[in-house]
Amino acid sequence: VEQLLHPTFSPDALKSDAYTKGVVAKGLPGSPGAAVGRIVFTPKQAEDMKANGESVILARETTSPEDVGGMWAAAGIVTARGGMTSHAAVVARGWGKPCVCGCSDIAVSEVNETLTIKGTNEVFKGGDIISVNGATGEVIRGNIEVNTPTLGGGLGILLSWADQEEGVMKVLANADSGPDAMQAADNGAMGIGLCRTEHMFFSPERLSIVRRWIFHTECLDDLDHIKHFQRSDFKDLFVAMNGKDVTIRLLDPPLHEFLPRPEQVHERVAEECGFGTDVKRMLARIDSMHEENPMLGLRGCRLGIVKPEFTQMQVEAIMSAAADFMEESPEAKPHPRIMIPLIGSISEYKNQALIIKSEAERIRSERGIDVPYEIGTMIEVPRAALISDKIAGLIDETDGKPLCTFFSYGTNDLTQMTMGISRDDSNGFIPKYLDLGILLDDPFQTIDEEGVGKLVQHSAALGKSVNPTMSLSVCGEHGGDPKSIAFFDKVGLNYVSCSPYRVPVARLAAAQIRVQTKMAKAKEEEKTRAASIQPKQTTTGNAESMSKVIVQ
Repeated sequence: VEQLLHPTFSPDALKSDAYTKGVVAKGLPGSPGAAVGRIVFTPKQAEDMKANGESVILARETTSPEDVGGMWAAAGIVTARGGMTSHAAVVARGWGKPCVCGCSDIAVSEVNETLTIKGTNEVFKGGDIISVNGATGEVIRGNIEVNTPTLGGGLGILLSWADQEEGVMKVLANADSGPDAMQAADNGAMGIGLCRTEHMFFSPERLSIVRRWIFHTECLDDLDHIKHFQRSDFKDLFVAMNGKDVTIRLLDPPLHEFLPRPEQVHERVAEECGFGTDVKRMLARIDSMHEENPMLGLRGCRLGIVKPEFTQMQVEAIMSAAADFMEESPEAKPHPRIMIPLIGSISEYKNQALIIKSEAERIRSERGIDVPYEIGTMIEVPRAALISDKIAGLIDETDGKPLCTFFSYGTNDLTQMTMGISRDDSNGFIPKYLDLGILLDDPFQTIDEEGVGKLVQHSAALGKSVNPTMSLSVCGEHGGDPKSIAFFDKVGLNYVSCSPYRVPVARLAAAQIRVQTKMAKAKEEEKTRAASIQPKQTTTGNAESMSKVIVQ
């Protein structure tokens, strides 16, 4: 099903000498699909050439959020580093673009604009044509014929049957923009299970505003600009998913991801960021914000606690967007669910939840519109999973109502923190572990049931023990993996959320699991029924039977 949703190389092309002898490197299959294009090495090159009608393949050592403009413009993406849940792979899957990541066979030089094959020293330069197979992780020399998918009515009928299965797990989508949400809805998503608000910041006209706020947090004008464009984006999500849940995660990544790299800083960038032409002062400020391990540093709820005005701004944008939609349309039924990221303690959650509730109630009162909303958290820190009953049991002392109504398991980070494996650097050893049988599956693709899965199961049970109506879900990449979905169904989660292009796969997998469960139950009931109606033998009959056995 997943292959039906993406361009592929034709069967004849896959057997051709041009393909089989043209494979020059192999990495991880980060995102399925096939693409052909000219190699570019910077996001700007990708955007410029795309604007001129060229198909391009973006080659990078690794990608970061500031590369998203070029990633969107590219037909395909290749990175030398990064695993299956690296930035490149996650973004590519969300957009349905083919991606080969963690390709250690290549060396990418952005300075020299070359892609070198390590084993043969073959060098590809900017403008050279290559093909990428995101399903196999192969990079191929030259232009290979691509087939564009066409979906027949049969798949739509099959998926409609899947949704009708009694008790089937719901499938939602990870979407960060109106177009993403529309694509998700077209693929049958029953809502948005994860909106990553930081993905709204990376268009060039927005990024400079975000950077100015990071450097000069006292500048409320910049914060107001951010609120304005987020409000517009949130409204697009509510319109696309009218009547369905839209789960919005407050800002999660570390701030360094929004900052330019030192080599990118020049007078124009310094001026855009509020430093005039003082490049040295800007570089010193960037250096002062350096963190040795930013993924465990100032990010997630910690950022909201240190800078509460940012949490307030995002909540105001969410609630105002919902109120705008309700004011404009009598049919509007937005349902925002505001999710607090990276909590590890009850105090962290309570701090942010009370700020969110106060701001949400203020908007409802000022607008005079009864906007429905929920507050919950992403469980991605192991400690949070172990104290889930205490989080679920938090009550607002002012009105006696629960402060947490849902958990969503961020299994990407939960796997990383539980197993002590960097998801961006795991490609250096996980393929070998799989070959040796040390691991049966890549834990970033299929849930580690014995470890990470046990934490999810334990947390879910703790949460339900306090609040039986609590909503439980998964919004990590495991939400689109059929084997993982089977585990989440068994644990009793309400829904999974995955990239828009994986929604049909997840819908089908969820229904197959339900059918298999029903068949197993029916078989067990038949055995029980057969045993209950079997005639009882008399003592004489038993003796005769025993005699026959002895004779035989």
